[in-house]
Amino acid sequence: MSITCNKFFASLLLGLVVSGSALAQSRVVSSFNTDWKFYKANNSTFFTDFENGQKYFESQNQWTKLEVWEDITLPHTYNKDDMQQDRNFFEGKAVYQKTFKVSPEERNRRTFLRFEGVGAVAQLYINGNYIGEHKGGYSMFVFEITNSIDYEKENTVTVVTDNKSRKDIIPINQFLFPVYGGIYRPVQLISTNKTGFVVTDQAAAGIYIRQKNVSAKQADIQVEAKLETKEKHVQSAELQVEIHDQAGKLVHSTKQPVKISPQGVTYVHEQIKMKAPHLWDGVRDPYLYSLTAKVLSNGKELDAVKQPLGVRKVELKAGDGVYLNDKKYPMYGVTRHQDRWGYGSALSFAQHKEDMELIKEIGATTIRLAHYQQSQDMYALADTMGFLVWAEIPFVNRVSYYENDNAKQQMTELVKQNFNHPSIYIWGVHNEVYSKTADEQVPVLSRELNDIAKTLDPDRYTVAVTGYNVIDRQENLSTDVQGINHYFGWYGGKIGDLAPWAKKVQQDFPDYKVMLSEYGADGNIDIGKEKVEEPDNVISGKAFAENYQTETHIQQWAAIEQNPIILASYVWNMFEFAVPAWNRGGVNARNLKGLITFDRQRKKDSFYWYKANWNPEPMLYIANRRDNQRTMANTQVQVFSNLPAVELIVNGKSYTAKQGVNKRHWVVENVQLQKGENTIQAKGKHGNETLSDEMKWTLN
Repeated sequence: MSITCNKFFASLLLGLVVSGSALAQSRVVSSFNTDWKFYKANNSTFFTDFENGQKYFESQNQWTKLEVWEDITLPHTYNKDDMQQDRNFFEGKAVYQKTFKVSPEERNRRTFLRFEGVGAVAQLYINGNYIGEHKGGYSMFVFEITNSIDYEKENTVTVVTDNKSRKDIIPINQFLFPVYGGIYRPVQLISTNKTGFVVTDQAAAGIYIRQKNVSAKQADIQVEAKLETKEKHVQSAELQVEIHDQAGKLVHSTKQPVKISPQGVTYVHEQIKMKAPHLWDGVRDPYLYSLTAKVLSNGKELDAVKQPLGVRKVELKAGDGVYLNDKKYPMYGVTRHQDRWGYGSALSFAQHKEDMELIKEIGATTIRLAHYQQSQDMYALADTMGFLVWAEIPFVNRVSYYENDNAKQQMTELVKQNFNHPSIYIWGVHNEVYSKTADEQVPVLSRELNDIAKTLDPDRYTVAVTGYNVIDRQENLSTDVQGINHYFGWYGGKIGDLAPWAKKVQQDFPDYKVMLSEYGADGNIDIGKEKVEEPDNVISGKAFAENYQTETHIQQWAAIEQNPIILASYVWNMFEFAVPAWNRGGVNARNLKGLITFDRQRKKDSFYWYKANWNPEPMLYIANRRDNQRTMANTQVQVFSNLPAVELIVNGKSYTAKQGVNKRHWVVENVQLQKGENTIQAKGKHGNETLSDEMKWTLN
């Protein structure tokens, strides 16, 4: 099967190579996403006769045969509707099945199935034979099926999925975000020679690229290859490493002889010195090389993997900022959950790309992909678009004391699978999990998770996150960076408390690397209000006006940019997302803290506030346009703009706007409204170009 253009782009960066002139010898990766059948077990105990392709469920202790499968195409989730509506969602098992043929010519090769994400437990069967199980809804996994398929007739693959919460799998509940069930990310069928790069190393690429001594003058590139053979004898081969520039021109090539043992894994190291590298410089210049590693025998290519190579150096300086390639880098951050209204988590490449384009439009430079490993498309897009990425595992919200093994597994998978993405600068080990003393499970497990990340990848930073505005909590002291989630003015305190808190942190912890990993407030875009008023109850309240969210972000970004102890900050959240357990703010099962609505169709005022502050493209936007029912004739109007001056015209009368909390915030006091409809215009000049915006308010 062919891979679509967009998926081929992402898969190349992921190390899936189809070598056109040597298909008989090298790796072949095929899409495995069409012609699937599916059924949901409806929370009953069930049994499947996999070999005959029939299904049964237990009803009143009687096994009843069912005849109807639903035809589907991957990616697919069986919770795209119910988890977005209320807490009465399906949580349990479902079965996916597909038939496929493998050419007899493949008999002397190896065959694998790679899954990019299954929520949350997957059991794989080939022709009725149990192959294995994977626990965790967000990481990739690979199973070899070489010895279980029939090369003469049709084969049947069956995947039993289960998204029921379990104490031994993180996240252990569905409280903060839903774990959508199903094969909700793509699947690939991989065919390789018997000799080549390891495919089953937690679905990693088979090569690990490290960088040392990076500067504009030179960079030391280290490649560690993991090779294996299923031949009976030691294989004499060559490891060739090629680096191509962004235009595809070969700029470096090395080759060394290798002896690949039929026992275990053969590790090979290659050292490359790049002279005058073109640096990957974030959104300023996201320049990407590609690095291709090949295994050759007698001049023929046995296997090849291709990975992105962004040559860069990231340094975090306490109380100062983030430096990329020895230049200070602005950390304009947003967070992102992967789900979308009407689709759940089963998204296409185009939808992932749309999210990234919206993040680019707002002017963000860094993204926290929370609270779990996200699609490989997201990391690949971040590489090409230049975002610095915070990647993390879903050790979040609650602990069961049974999750240790799975947390360590997911930490290992996260690092290994995403090791070569230049966009990732930090690994997150946990979010808002707590203990009473430093001797308890959470601090101990956090130290172990940090050790896994730093042992596998000593060159990147690690971070742990607390929901308290306290820097030295025992759960957070094992990592390089302290992340603070705090919603000043929402879950306690006042909006203006952020600035004095930051000054106190600077005073008490000047040597600590601190990030504001979440902040913000809920805002319902369909609720307008004349006055800015704090909601009475942020947990059970049913009317969260948008203007309070807007005011929160206006004041708090102005405070953040004045306090360098906050090395990076991340708005919670770029997009609204589903929370089945919630009924708050006027929309059921929804977290309304997004700057853009769940369907990605409407941008809130706070989106334009950050765009004015972060995106250098000239813009002008009148805020509070949905607060359009007014009762006071004398009022205030505010405009978000990065222009040098702003004029406001109300019903033909001109007002000069003055700067508010910072130079992007323009305010006009004592605006006079007339009864009925009022036309409000804002204008400003960028060179010879005039920018304008308009809204209407009604004075009742």
